[in-house]
Amino acid sequence: MDNGMLELALGIMLGLLGLGAGCAMIAGIGPGIGEGNAVAKACEAIGRQPECKSDVTSTMIMGCAIAETTGLYGLIVAILLIFVAPGSFKDILLTAVGKK
Repeated sequence: MDNGMLELALGIMLGLLGLGAGCAMIAGIGPGIGEGNAVAKACEAIGRQPECKSDVTSTMIMGCAIAETTGLYGLIVAILLIFVAPGSFKDILLTAVGKK
């Protein structure tokens, strides 16, 4: 494999890693929508029965914290794809074509 083809393969690999990182960040949409709905329903519940404010608020905060982990996992995957994976995949590609 000549250097031009190797550079093309590396470019395609880096582009696909960036695309994968972007797709992983789509995971942040779900928690945002879910937490918005949870807060809206909690406000409705507190408006209807103000005496149960502490119970509703603590349950809502726990649910929002659990829902946020999905977005954080997506962020971690995106960071790994951007900063860690290119070096590893480059080494694998160079080993496969016998340049290393």
